[in-house]
Amino acid sequence: MRVEKFKSLLILLAVLAFVIAALYAIRDHRWRWDATNNARNTLNETTRNLLGQLPGPLHVTAYTTPQDAELGDIRKIIVDFIAPYQHEKPDLTLDIVDPRENPQQAQAENIRANGEMVLAYNGRKEHLLALNEQAVANALMRLARTREHWIMFLTGHGERRADGIANHDLGDFGRQLQSKGFNILPLNLAAAQSVPANASFVVIASPQIDVPPAEVEKIKHYLEHGGNLLWLIDQEPLHGLQPLSEYLSLLLTPGTIVDPAATDLRSAATMAIASAYANHAITQDFNLNTLFPFSRRIAVNDNQEWHVTPLVEVAQRGWVETDALENGKIAFDKQRDTPGPVTVAVTLERNIGDKEQRIVVVGSGHFLANTYLGNGGNLDLGINMANWLAGDDAFISVQPRPTLDHSLNLGRRAQTAIVWGHLILLPAAFLLIGAVAWWRRRRA
Repeated sequence: MRVEKFKSLLILLAVLAFVIAALYAIRDHRWRWDATNNARNTLNETTRNLLGQLPGPLHVTAYTTPQDAELGDIRKIIVDFIAPYQHEKPDLTLDIVDPRENPQQAQAENIRANGEMVLAYNGRKEHLLALNEQAVANALMRLARTREHWIMFLTGHGERRADGIANHDLGDFGRQLQSKGFNILPLNLAAAQSVPANASFVVIASPQIDVPPAEVEKIKHYLEHGGNLLWLIDQEPLHGLQPLSEYLSLLLTPGTIVDPAATDLRSAATMAIASAYANHAITQDFNLNTLFPFSRRIAVNDNQEWHVTPLVEVAQRGWVETDALENGKIAFDKQRDTPGPVTVAVTLERNIGDKEQRIVVVGSGHFLANTYLGNGGNLDLGINMANWLAGDDAFISVQPRPTLDHSLNLGRRAQTAIVWGHLILLPAAFLLIGAVAWWRRRRA
């Protein structure tokens, strides 16, 4: 009997020891389980990486009244929204300020809307008006940049405008760059003596008239001294930029890339689809399809000056069509056409002194135009190119998408049916079943 009691005591002590050890192991750890559709309360990997690039405390101040006529308790909404960020970054603090009780503080921070938040980090501040992960990620990226970046868009020759709203312009891309912390400026070399020394990189986007030789020399001088460049080359003539092409040893063959995969998707055959990317910082872990409309082949002659990487290949089953496309007859001619896959974008790198020079050449200006920017991963790839050219390799990643979550919108009839069904008919049915069972038992 004593042996059995002793065994029971040992088992009890073992269980207690296990429970104490488990509690000790988890005392500093918290587990979370996100049961929402599409993991709405779990941060994107890109956002987590951005938080990891902010060593030190991040302070968030939300300026909101306790109640809102449309949203109700905004404070609770903000607290719940910030919770995943605090879980990922424990030194993130949140303060909630009522702008009616502290009007001077709200005015000093230039608060414009109820629920507006101010993110403060390392002496810099960013305002946040939208409660979504993409807006927060953009704000974190701007806070994380340690230096200003100026992107100069060549102008004066009919180029695609960085602030334009026309279909062929790059206005949407320019606004996305600004939201990521880049500064956009036009570069008119007819007035400027040279490319400014503080330019992170220059963008040449399909001039429509000839660039004067004097301006071309200024660009060439900029490249000779290690300047970075994004060059979008369309099917049109180079309009005076041939010296730059020769300086970079580019091989620009005629013809438009044709991709049968696009026709399988009920799109034009001239919409070349890319799914193969080089092992390069720009395309590291990049697995999105991109679209290059009306594109041309980009190649580089063998030389010892540049380290060349064929960045993007398109038209795995396609070819470079050398015949005119206006006649509507598109067919591969093995005597004249070049079979795919076709390189549509390349990078060139070299060291000049202690500086690493970076250049990206893309055979499609439409690739980043307003009409096509939202297709596939075009925006993501364009932003990655910009970060790489600016030397901010740490920010190269797939941009966070707005997190989706399904909502159920019911009409008045459906709501009435649910109320009657759950609150009246279903309880009445249970009562009726119970009454029938009681009556049968009583008769038996």
